[in-house]
Amino acid sequence: MSSEQPTDEPVYDDRVYRSPMATVSGVLMLALLGWLCGDAVVRGSGNAPWLALAVALFLAPLIVAFTIRPAVFANADRLRVRNPFRVIELPWAAVDTVRARFSAEVLAEGAKYQLWSVPVSLRERKKANRVQNRPNGRLGGLMGRGTAAPVEGRPQNAETPQRAAADQTVEELRELRERGASRPGAQGPVKVTWSYEIIAPALTGALILIVLLATG
Repeated sequence: MSSEQPTDEPVYDDRVYRSPMATVSGVLMLALLGWLCGDAVVRGSGNAPWLALAVALFLAPLIVAFTIRPAVFANADRLRVRNPFRVIELPWAAVDTVRARFSAEVLAEGAKYQLWSVPVSLRERKKANRVQNRPNGRLGGLMGRGTAAPVEGRPQNAETPQRAAADQTVEELRELRERGASRPGAQGPVKVTWSYEIIAPALTGALILIVLLATG
């Protein structure tokens, strides 16, 4: 007879937090890198094609690491932070707090881990604070410019103050931590693993590039 207890708790997919702007920038940078290096491989002479391949092998993983790769995954039991060169798994019971100052961070077991995919915009935060502090949450200036009629089924601005995107994300993660810290599946230590699929090709490309430059 199985000792596992059945549970009626619903299972939800992970919430995923990433920066769309960083993703778009990464795709454009990869396209530019591919075009430049591809042109050097096709039309270059001497060591130029090999140098282009080495540069592509070195830069492509770094572009992916800092733009497309960063993401935060959160569910009822744990937080998984995918940063450029590391993946950090944090059960909610091990998390002390999540905060957003000049950057979004999670504190756990005496260590601090940055959330690369949750950029903090001080300009956006100041703008949200100005809007929140205006009388009746109005967005417009004179003669009601910029105001809109309330939509049925949605609360007005006075009831739901505007927040910066990073602050809203941090607030959601804090709520998940408060609800999930006591769950059996949320117990355990923090686990940190290095992303060798990013580190290895970047180091290989760098070494090849150094050798070609030294011998060329």
